[in-house]
Amino acid sequence: MQVAHQLRAAILTRKFAPGDKLPSGPELAKSFGVARMTVQQAIRQLRDEGLVVTRQGSGVFVRERTARPVGLRPHIEQAFKRSEVSIEFAGFSGETLHGAIQEPLDNIRAGKLVPESINVRILIPDTSRPWSLPCRVDDLEDEPLFRKRAERITSRHAQAIVESVQELKDLGLVASASAEVRICGEPPRFKLYVINGEEAFFGFYPVTKHTVALGGEPQAIYDLMGKDAELFHFALSDGEDSTSGQFVIQSRAWFDSLWNTVARESA
Repeated sequence: MQVAHQLRAAILTRKFAPGDKLPSGPELAKSFGVARMTVQQAIRQLRDEGLVVTRQGSGVFVRERTARPVGLRPHIEQAFKRSEVSIEFAGFSGETLHGAIQEPLDNIRAGKLVPESINVRILIPDTSRPWSLPCRVDDLEDEPLFRKRAERITSRHAQAIVESVQELKDLGLVASASAEVRICGEPPRFKLYVINGEEAFFGFYPVTKHTVALGGEPQAIYDLMGKDAELFHFALSDGEDSTSGQFVIQSRAWFDSLWNTVARESA
């Protein structure tokens, strides 16, 4: 209890910041002058409280309870150190995912990372049907020109991910690699990432009024601002019965239900 109390205080006072790796078990045991079993029990207690997360083969990290999209990048980079990599994304455009995935893909090309398989699945909205949101500010109606603009953005980022992953397979750098895009209904009001089936990042899109040039004319739009979305981190390693672990499990099930039923393949 004393070890857990001191580590808890260090985390809450940000001596260990969100995302920081804690010293190893032997290091903590030596520092506190206790047995390793005592340290393990203290870490287990902090994990049950949702303060830390254990990543297999990497160590114990201070849990990132809330993080901006940039906080996603190190988790995706860490995911590519595994032999089997899987990433599921549901959201508006996939722009953040495209940016976060580039460095690990470049490291595979450079021979710094050697996963055996990569599987990426992307769910994006159907731009061929009217949307209730985003919408025009003046009458709250759908704006076809905005949907065409959104289609160009989503297609650019999603297709770039697909082509990059396929290139790794074509070059023989990864034994098995696939990246698939499917479309489903309106834009969701949130973004979701599931990484290696073990971590989930979830964030609501803030609705913001801003002006966009459409057809050469300025148009006020209520838009979903992905770059302003704060992400909440959940991990299966917190325990399958924990709120965090259950969120990961339910996120996987939700994604699969859309992917296998109402979503259709992107053209």
